[in-house]
Amino acid sequence: MTNPALRESATFDRRAIAEIQRAAETGIYDIRGWGAKRPLPHFDDLLFLGASMSRYPLEGYRERCDTDVLLGDRHAEHPLHLDIPITIAGMSFGALSGPAKEALGRGASAVGTSTTTGDGGMTAEERGQSKHLVYQYLPSRYGMNPDDLRKADAIEVVLGQGAKPGGGGMLLGQKISERVAAMRTLPQGIDQRSACRHPDWTGPDDLAIKILELREITRWEKPIYIKVGATRTFYDVKLAVKAGADVVVVDGMQGGTAATQDVFIEHVGIPTLAAIPQAVRALQELGVHRKVQLIVSGGIRTGADVAKAMALGADAVAIGTAALIALGDNSPRFAGEYEALGSGAGFYDDFQDGRDPAGITTQDPDLAARLDPVEGGRRLANYLRVLTMEAQTLARACGKSHLRNLEPDDLVALTVEAAAMAGVPLAGTTWIPGTVA
Repeated sequence: MTNPALRESATFDRRAIAEIQRAAETGIYDIRGWGAKRPLPHFDDLLFLGASMSRYPLEGYRERCDTDVLLGDRHAEHPLHLDIPITIAGMSFGALSGPAKEALGRGASAVGTSTTTGDGGMTAEERGQSKHLVYQYLPSRYGMNPDDLRKADAIEVVLGQGAKPGGGGMLLGQKISERVAAMRTLPQGIDQRSACRHPDWTGPDDLAIKILELREITRWEKPIYIKVGATRTFYDVKLAVKAGADVVVVDGMQGGTAATQDVFIEHVGIPTLAAIPQAVRALQELGVHRKVQLIVSGGIRTGADVAKAMALGADAVAIGTAALIALGDNSPRFAGEYEALGSGAGFYDDFQDGRDPAGITTQDPDLAARLDPVEGGRRLANYLRVLTMEAQTLARACGKSHLRNLEPDDLVALTVEAAAMAGVPLAGTTWIPGTVA
């Protein structure tokens, strides 16, 4: 029994002590998947001001609340018209199994939204099952194929990711199967480290040239997204717009990853809540808010998160970790197997090891076969429908007939930190921290 007189250090708590001891024993830094686990100001710190007397609510059983969104109509001949403003973020074949990628395509297509390839190229299963597929163009160029660019419905130029802005990707050797190696032109079974920056440009002027090149390859038909990890968001968004982006994707530090250094995940970037107003202000100052669409990702879990992101000025959101959970990641049905791996259902984050009992973050054929892509797609579609209905419910309560009509005036904050980051009043006051009351 622990001595009740003992006092734990707030600085060197048991978790910090365990990490020091692990580092001292192994001499290597910790690598894991998932995203930031530390408490951060998030959408839970905001509340909606539902209609009562001064605002008139809409009746959910009789009055419509539309959800469609048009992405990429600034320059592209064929912008994406999605039925819902919730998209699937880029997650590669390699990080995920083939059945998982197929399931994402099936689920997204069932509700009329898009999915994204991730690093390493396009698979036939994903293209075949995705009504709207966004092709990621990353620093690694792994699997990059001009013919696949033309087969895609949009191109996403990735400059950063929320879990590791300024850092490159990792795919450890145990997940470099024969097929993954062939797609990426890599030796099988050898760790892959992706570059942290594109090899053929050094700044926004070069990026503008690259975007023109991509437009010519795709005959000016496809929207061009630029994705940045949330750090210096105001300046990054402005530069992305000036380089020619049709859509800007901002990924907050709650965004997930298949594998990177724990120190990156927990200590680099800014929260999604803090990034959205900076991105919106950048677009507004350039006079292109709503003309260049803003997609926000990083920690989206519920329809409330979707609605709050849109109220702050986003046009759409992207989900990654939540989509994997919907497929069955960290399911209690595999509790015993997670424990055998030294983890537990709800805690498993060793995606880099390729031993995922749910068959999602693995290239082991026996484990991957556990995931039925048809059933996984059905589960994801159900989840996306619930997110949409929840967001519609909140929008109607605020008197809005379309999700895009939500606005900052519909929100208040519970904490000073959230009020300052989101730029909305502290609940019960008219005060926005940083402004005169």
